Amino acid sequence: MALDEALLNWHSQGIIPPILRFYGWKPAGISVGYFQKVKGKIDVDGARQHGIELVRRQTGGRAVLHDQELTYSVLVSEDHEAMPASVKEAYLVISRGLLEGFKELGIEAEFAVPEEKLQTTDSAVCFEEPSWYELIVAGKKAAGSAQTRKKGVILQHGSIPLNVDKGKLFDLFVYPNERVKERAKRTFGDKAVAINDVSKHPIRFEEAKQAFKTGFERGLQIQLEPFTLTEEQLSEVHALESKYKSEAWNFSR
Repeated sequence: MALDEALLNWHSQGIIPPILRFYGWKPAGISVGYFQKVKGKIDVDGARQHGIELVRRQTGGRAVLHDQELTYSVLVSEDHEAMPASVKEAYLVISRGLLEGFKELGIEAEFAVPEEKLQTTDSAVCFEEPSWYELIVAGKKAAGSAQTRKKGVILQHGSIPLNVDKGKLFDLFVYPNERVKERAKRTFGDKAVAINDVSKHPIRFEEAKQAFKTGFERGLQIQLEPFTLTEEQLSEVHALESKYKSEAWNFSR
């Protein structure tokens, strides 16, 4: 999260071009949306028992378990000629890269649109519902995304699960009782899907990363080039880490 903030600052200042970043989490983590409440929603003790640390994102949306997944960040100026002013339409542009990434893996995905959306609930779990132009496979959410706009820059985060540990996932959220929790766990399979649930062969992180790199290039009609941080830039990132490790930031709501 510190790196994404630093990248946003540098792009805003014109120091670096637009960025697409792929990464994973080790150990697993849970990120909560910028506006999301932790108290009464997230089972912090349950997360600790699984060795999962909590961090608050700059982007909105609901909580995401980052475990066996490919995570991405896109940072691009609001003034970029390819980016619409509308948040909803900007989602569509970026999601074209995701759509092509699924195709590259041999998985038929499609965009979630309002007519196909589930009725909104107060669930704290991101993958309980698809939002505008998120990717669905066989009617189930296959990728979650969240966006913010700061300093003239669009930052979009996304989670593409390779596998989902439902036991671990549902230990991270607060439920009125065990019966409600078990019912939510049972119905989750009707709402969300991971890549390895629908792939014809096991997909590992590196294969997924390469597929979605190709997908973004094809879907957004761009050519990606490697980017390596300087020692000075790395120092800036490390200076921001304390913010994302602090309870003042992570439990601010």
